Amino acid sequence: MWLLHSSIGRKLIMSISGVALVLFLLFHLSMNVAAIFSPEAYNMICSLLGANWYAVAATIVLAAVIALHFIYAIMLTLQNRKARGNNRYAVNVRPAGVSWASQNMFVLGIIVCGFFALHLSQFWYKMMFAELIGHHKVELGGELVSTQDGVAFIRYYFSQLWVVIAYLVWYAALWFHLTHGLWSAIQTIGLSNGLWLKRWKAVSYIVATLIFLGFAGVTLTFYARSLCCAGI
Repeated sequence: MWLLHSSIGRKLIMSISGVALVLFLLFHLSMNVAAIFSPEAYNMICSLLGANWYAVAATIVLAAVIALHFIYAIMLTLQNRKARGNNRYAVNVRPAGVSWASQNMFVLGIIVCGFFALHLSQFWYKMMFAELIGHHKVELGGELVSTQDGVAFIRYYFSQLWVVIAYLVWYAALWFHLTHGLWSAIQTIGLSNGLWLKRWKAVSYIVATLIFLGFAGVTLTFYARSLCCAGI
């Protein structure tokens, strides 16, 4: 089947899955921003997205999309390296108009996936997964916390400097990945042309920056609040 075995088909699958992941990031960002202004609203969302069947189904779909995106990224990277042969060992100067991000998409993707694993271990594993195996409270910082008290998790982890720094590195890698990946995906899908290419590139930078500033803003806000309340 050409969609699975051809270079164009693989790029198309990776592009569609990439756009889907960007939409998920925007949804996730809107949730996190709500935690700043209304902890109650955020926890209400957490309860709606707990171990309910629709949330579990959506999580399975999301995991499949992430797996598809990463697997096809590996396949295309190996394919490109094989096509270049010994030329990949030569010292190459980056061509004019080619961004640093475009030449390091796979490495950036590995960084993003690595930190995503950290995020899963801190939040999803102790929230949705804990509920699925019958635990409604988990140990967090020496205290038992409800698996649906999402704000408690945010406050706990984002009060630790090393976690804050790690997440900021993650957001930066994600920014670089999106500035090239989003418009490239749209172009592969066929929604771009000579007129719209520059516009889609601008949109990609705007979306990537919005995601970076939004997540970084939430992280730094809760870290700042932890410092202000440390002595109370």
